Amino acid sequence: MIGGHAGPRRVLVVLCLTQLTGWGVLFYGFPVLAPTIVADTGWSGTAVIGAFSVAQLVSAVVGMPVGRLLDRHGPRVVMTVGSLLAVVALAVVAAARSLPWFYAGWVLVGVAMAGVLYQPAFAALTRWHGEERRVAAMTAVTLAGGLASTVFAPLTAALAAHSTWRETYLVLAALLAVLTVPAHLFGLRLPWPAHPAATDARHPTTIARSRPFVLLTVSMSLGALAIYAIVVALVPLFAERGLSTTTAAWALGLGGVGQVVGRIGYGRLVARTSVRARTAGILLTASASTLLLGLIPGPAVVLIAVAVLTGAVRGMFTLVHATAVSDRWGNAHYGRLSGLLHFPLTVTAAVAPWAATALAGTLGGYPAVFAVLAALGAVAAVVSLKSVPPRSETYTAE
Repeated sequence: MIGGHAGPRRVLVVLCLTQLTGWGVLFYGFPVLAPTIVADTGWSGTAVIGAFSVAQLVSAVVGMPVGRLLDRHGPRVVMTVGSLLAVVALAVVAAARSLPWFYAGWVLVGVAMAGVLYQPAFAALTRWHGEERRVAAMTAVTLAGGLASTVFAPLTAALAAHSTWRETYLVLAALLAVLTVPAHLFGLRLPWPAHPAATDARHPTTIARSRPFVLLTVSMSLGALAIYAIVVALVPLFAERGLSTTTAAWALGLGGVGQVVGRIGYGRLVARTSVRARTAGILLTASASTLLLGLIPGPAVVLIAVAVLTGAVRGMFTLVHATAVSDRWGNAHYGRLSGLLHFPLTVTAAVAPWAATALAGTLGGYPAVFAVLAALGAVAAVVSLKSVPPRSETYTAE
């Protein structure tokens, strides 16, 4: 490991700080400010939310070339430039007086997201922390990212209560500049390790076109659609069950606690299961818990308990996705292959809210939507069984 343990530990602390701040400012600030933006500008809610979805789609597209840069040059320049661009992008969003300029700002935010959020952070941890420590390091960073909503949603609301949404975004941009630009510039100075030997010696393009990689992409995309749609559909499902919005909010909040618990427990799961069993098992658990939410009418405490379970599965799924490439093909082409894998997952995450709403209208309610999502999760689990190349299927003894 480069520089003993001190260097990688510093990287881990830096990335925990910058992921907390990056997710909080670039992602979780928007849901808080969106209603105010609609009220202030007169733009439709659909148009405003659409800009945020465009940012996520742009992030998915840009993530593919960013992955190549990460493999060759490491994360320092990519994440520093991404942080600077994020500050500029938020300034454009705050200054936008027309919808096209507002969208232009969010396009820039999407480019910045590709350079500062989980993808480059995971690439850094995978190369610098090595095979033995990468899962623990990724777990720590995703825990920090998971706390972003806890810290920044109330902070954004407090700022918006005393200023306009434009001023709030400028304050958040300044906070992003202070906390992430110097952290990435000075905290990611470790030498980028030599290109490691690949588990699979083929060219990354050949791997990306292989049957296991295609099936992995299909499986992860279906799983993401099923798992992330629940976040949006849970509140209306509880309403159809006759429960209050407050109860639904508690269920969502406790689901976040479950997400943290799931991520903490993921390391033990890695130590005791194979790649194939772990991936399929998490997807099947997601399917089962989703089906339970659709079938159980109550009482509230039971529904909340199942919501916590779905949160735990969601937390583990983040780490399944983060380690999917290195578990199967090693670390050599992690940036490029994870960028290719990340693209459809980001698209499905962006589409999930609309898909859930559209299905509810077509099927006559959210219980049926949860049954469909459960079926998608089950299909994803079955497909994942064929996503592991034979040579990388390893079992770790207890």
